[in-house]
Amino acid sequence: MDMNLVPREASQGLPPGLNCFPWPAPPKAAKKPKKAVLFFEVEILDGKTREKLCFLDKVEPHATIAEIKNLFTKSHPQWYPARQSLRLDPKGKSLKDEDVLQKLPVGTTATLYFRDLGAQISWVTVFLTEYAGPLFIYLLFYFRVPFIYGHKYDFTSSRHTVVHLACICHSFHYVKRLLETIFVHRFSHGTMPLRNIFKNCTYYWGFAAWMAYYINHPLYTPPTHGAQQVKLALAIFVICQLGNFSIHMALRNLRPAGSKARKIPFPTKNPFTWLFLLVSCPNYTYEVGSWIGFTIMTQCLPVALFSLVGFIQMTIWAKGKHRSYLKEFHNYPPLRSPIVPFLL
Repeated sequence: MDMNLVPREASQGLPPGLNCFPWPAPPKAAKKPKKAVLFFEVEILDGKTREKLCFLDKVEPHATIAEIKNLFTKSHPQWYPARQSLRLDPKGKSLKDEDVLQKLPVGTTATLYFRDLGAQISWVTVFLTEYAGPLFIYLLFYFRVPFIYGHKYDFTSSRHTVVHLACICHSFHYVKRLLETIFVHRFSHGTMPLRNIFKNCTYYWGFAAWMAYYINHPLYTPPTHGAQQVKLALAIFVICQLGNFSIHMALRNLRPAGSKARKIPFPTKNPFTWLFLLVSCPNYTYEVGSWIGFTIMTQCLPVALFSLVGFIQMTIWAKGKHRSYLKEFHNYPPLRSPIVPFLL
């Protein structure tokens, strides 16, 4: 018997995967070189003195101005983000919170200029305060609490129907404003300077007291044309209040919650919104119309002056918004005026 052993093929008679001799390992794929991340350096200078306030190293290129404000707050806690205004030029416009660093006209070392906006307060707080005041103040005069008209008139009631109707309209207006502030309005800016609350409250509260004093005075005389004048004025007031609320709802539906996106407002199926065909800010148009109706109803000089001052202020706001629409949207309807169709 031949005792010589003959080597067998490594694969002979063996099932796949059980070879006696290992196969060489496949070559490893070469690792792809990682892309180098380009970081930005951001220096923040005082807008007035040019003093360096902060230097931020290794800032992500996609960082937003809001994120840079948060980083700045870590080194200067007294300047919280809402209080900061960051600009590319000391006298330029404030950058928006949603602006992205790498999309700004800056190099890898960006210089931003800081301006302190002062103590801030939320818009909701301001609106609730300035609207709750007139509601409460007017009712003090309506119920003739002591020390206003004299002891013999304390807690007495006017014999004129228009006085009671005026109280209902005035109260309805400010209750509506309070509810809209809580449930309807969506603010593009979260805060405003704290000093504004004193200015706004002086305006609203002061005029409310002045109007209420005369309308609820024991010697107040009804409108010249009596019930017909009051009914006409009431119709104007109610229509304009409904129109104002309709516009606010249309503007709310135009902007999703939490978004700052701006779109061109257009009329909806609600007939009150059709005024968008003619003006950019029909909410102001309806607001002025409401106070014109209240002026006709009460035939009171302080109410007329309040309506006039309000119209001037709302015209300024409407013109500003109209210019903003024209600048931002090239296809903005050319027929629209800011607040008064075809005129203003």
